[in-house]
Amino acid sequence: MRLLHTSDWHLGRSLHGVDLLEHQAAYLDHLVDLARSERVDAVLVAGDVYDRAVPPVEAVTLLSETLTRLAEVTTVVVTPGNHDSAARLGFGAGLMRPELHVRARVDGIATPVVVTGSDGVAVLVYALPYLDPDVVRRELGGTADAGGSVTVAREGVERGDLATGEAPGEEGDADDARAPALARSHEAVLGAAMARVRADLAQRAAAGPVRSVVMAHAFVVGGEPSDSERDIRVGGVDHVPAGVFAGVDYVALGHLHGPQRVADGVRYSGSPLAYSFSEQHQRKSTVLVEVTDAGLVGEVLVAAPVPRRLADLTGTLDDLLGPAGDAHLDDWLRITVTDAARPPGMYVRLKERFPHALVMQHRSSAASGIGGAVAISATRDPLEVAGEFVEHVTGTPATPGELAALRRAWKRVTAAERSA
Repeated sequence: MRLLHTSDWHLGRSLHGVDLLEHQAAYLDHLVDLARSERVDAVLVAGDVYDRAVPPVEAVTLLSETLTRLAEVTTVVVTPGNHDSAARLGFGAGLMRPELHVRARVDGIATPVVVTGSDGVAVLVYALPYLDPDVVRRELGGTADAGGSVTVAREGVERGDLATGEAPGEEGDADDARAPALARSHEAVLGAAMARVRADLAQRAAAGPVRSVVMAHAFVVGGEPSDSERDIRVGGVDHVPAGVFAGVDYVALGHLHGPQRVADGVRYSGSPLAYSFSEQHQRKSTVLVEVTDAGLVGEVLVAAPVPRRLADLTGTLDDLLGPAGDAHLDDWLRITVTDAARPPGMYVRLKERFPHALVMQHRSSAASGIGGAVAISATRDPLEVAGEFVEHVTGTPATPGELAALRRAWKRVTAAERSA
């Protein structure tokens, strides 16, 4: 049994104003070719298919075409992430072709997609959509026993403690037929979801050994984040222990953009493209997973195509326009110019030299740097404060000409205020 694990496509996303859809399409072409050449039995897409809840039409079209192509060669299982709208992504899921499974509903988390390989190995794929604690903690407010039934968890409600955030007599009261809300955390809701998964597994294991995979979209303890993931903290809590997923053969995670293993059989595939400069050193990939009757036997990272490298360039303008910049003419760049004073025509000259520069900034090598907030009282002379700011930015005291310009600007502002 061979599976392809991918996630965090973020279709419709841009990078500092650059539309990435063409590059995302190139990755999806690569994914279809990989599914065909490796003869995989399923492709698992673990959330953040789109970059926002209401994606652009071009992104929707690209996804539709890609899922159609993938479903022609293999089984496809898709779950929403925190960037997606589960309702929109899951619309029409019941009408889709048998090879395509979009699992966007909480009530289906304990019903696996059964994938049978050409070698006869069957794997149960439990596809968990992104579980927002504020949205699902009451719906999941029970624990599944070994027989698969759901038992209302009353501990904490009766005590009125922080396990539920409710006191006796509130919505979780014993007279209320609904299950009490879980703790307001990702660990609580994923733990409840996995309890239901394990209950279903135990029931099926009674008939013989089973192999299992869980898809989830979460921040698992041990993972290394980057700058481009959206913060999913709820009440200051976003981390989930890897032990929550105990009892399954492989966990296909989404959310963090760097490919990484956080525990045995628990892995992030990472995003297919770099979506921030913090990801410039990551090797983007897709995970090829192999499962046999004995369990998980292999995880291989297959490199994703790189449309254009990301790099940081720092130096004086003359250095950057010289040989130091030769290796980066085709890169997406974040450029920091360190001349003592801002060079004239800096932006134009850099853009002519580096047509794919995305960020261009001047930071004087002589500048003092930001050492913390400075309190400015109403009694301070505004011209003195402005002069200190010039020195802070440039690293040298304001010149007489700069002070004169500041004084003229101040006079115009105060005159306009008096006449208002």
